[in-house]
Amino acid sequence: MLWETLGAARDIGRLNDIASILIRYGFGDMVRRLGLASVLERAGKVLHWKQVSELARLEPPARFRHALEEMGPTFIKLGQILATRVDLFSPEWIAEFEKLQDQAPAVTFEAICQQLQEDLGCAPQEVFVEFDPEPLAAASIAQVHRARLQDGTAVVIKVRRPGIRPTMEADLRLLARVAELIEAESTVLRRFKPREVVRQFTLSLRRELDLAAECRNAERIAHNFTDHPEIVIPKVYWPWCSERVNVQQYIDGIPGRNLDAIDQADLNRKVLAQHGAQAALKMILVDGFFHADPHQGNIFYLPENRIAFIDFGMVGRLPEHRRNQVVNLLYGMVEQDAQGVVEVLLDWAGDSPLDTESLILEIDGFVDQYHGVPLKDLDLGLILTELTALLRDHALNLPPDLALLIKAFITLEGVARQLDPDFDMVTEASPFLQHAMLARYAPEVLAKRGWRVMAGTVDLLTGLPQDLRQLLRSARSGRFQLHVDVTRLKKFGNQLDRAASRMAVGNVIAALIIGSSIVMTIKGGPTLFGLPLFGILGFIGAALGGIWLLLSIWLSGRGR
Repeated sequence: MLWETLGAARDIGRLNDIASILIRYGFGDMVRRLGLASVLERAGKVLHWKQVSELARLEPPARFRHALEEMGPTFIKLGQILATRVDLFSPEWIAEFEKLQDQAPAVTFEAICQQLQEDLGCAPQEVFVEFDPEPLAAASIAQVHRARLQDGTAVVIKVRRPGIRPTMEADLRLLARVAELIEAESTVLRRFKPREVVRQFTLSLRRELDLAAECRNAERIAHNFTDHPEIVIPKVYWPWCSERVNVQQYIDGIPGRNLDAIDQADLNRKVLAQHGAQAALKMILVDGFFHADPHQGNIFYLPENRIAFIDFGMVGRLPEHRRNQVVNLLYGMVEQDAQGVVEVLLDWAGDSPLDTESLILEIDGFVDQYHGVPLKDLDLGLILTELTALLRDHALNLPPDLALLIKAFITLEGVARQLDPDFDMVTEASPFLQHAMLARYAPEVLAKRGWRVMAGTVDLLTGLPQDLRQLLRSARSGRFQLHVDVTRLKKFGNQLDRAASRMAVGNVIAALIIGSSIVMTIKGGPTLFGLPLFGILGFIGAALGGIWLLLSIWLSGRGR
């Protein structure tokens, strides 16, 4: 029960708030199923079951989104993470999650200055000659202000909201316990892997709470675009950065949502779309380190058709083997190679129960519908959306890093198409995909791969004598054990066990028949209808055992 797993009584108040919000938005049944009602009743809390909001008449996705907003910053962030799980949720749920705006009431300027003084070790006025008391933005985790350094450089100061970490840590503890309950109690929701979702969310949120980590992410991406002057990443001013504060270059550009200002500034929309797409493809397919939240609010357009990316709190990472899989998948879709697409998806499926033949047939039909379609007419974002819908139908969940990648990719293509309705992502992606495919077989790459294999082989051969010595020592001492786990052998063993049980019952029935026959020939003892009572009971027992045995055999034959 949740009461036994609840780590501390300090979370009860927060749990009561969450349960009350869920009830108000028509999710009272969820509160009961999760056992939250009994927990709060034991703690002396009273839930008002009839206090239902007018919003409870909306569709479940909209109600859930409103409930998340009211629950506070942690749950808003959770909804934003869920918006990336296009492999788990249908489009109507994703659309609602995407409406979650990471906005919060501004913290007073005095509270911000007090925390800044603690982090800077001096009064903010000693570092900044100007400090705008009105925030540029106030989000759930941090607040942003404009300022100027002593040399006149325009910067933005991002300050973590005072006291936000303890509240979020309490919410994360509750989410972890609720996820455990969901997996234990609900077979319907178990396929969404709530514990894994909460684990990934916890890691992401704790990284985002560390504002210095955002600076490191920005510098890493800036380094990757050193030779690309069309992409601008804000400079980080490390002397004044810490876990709760970061100071970065102020980007004076046209916000991504202001399309009219782009035309007024005489910028080329087609070129901007091309630069943005190429930057995204490089981050994903070449660098393996990408901006995971590239919506229009995090993009600015600058003179000379340059693009600036800001806010690197949420990033994605793709190791080399994962990049190879993504390249194979995209290349297979662009080149209409159904078998290549299927092989990647089967790798992602892992040990998940899967109807492989059905998946192969559907993927083959999915890819074949684009056969002969000109590249310029392919909508790669739409293709990925349809592919994730197909995966949902097969209850196949993507690894979290890939779900984040697909969502970022679809978002970026949407931004590019808003700039240029005729934008063709496939044409932009094709050179990157071909280069990535050829790069695998470059001499230096093959040499590196061969060296790695050879080093592994040498390590194996070097350790072989010691492993053999240990194996022989275990065999001599009688401690050698061999474990074999074969599914078919286990099934065969179960069949043997059932056959032996039936044989034992058959022997007992035969013994009862023979024994009862002998009793019938002996005079004396209690009788029933003039026949020996124990003989009759023996025949009745044999008859019942025979009926059970026949039913068991019949039912076993039907279940084959």
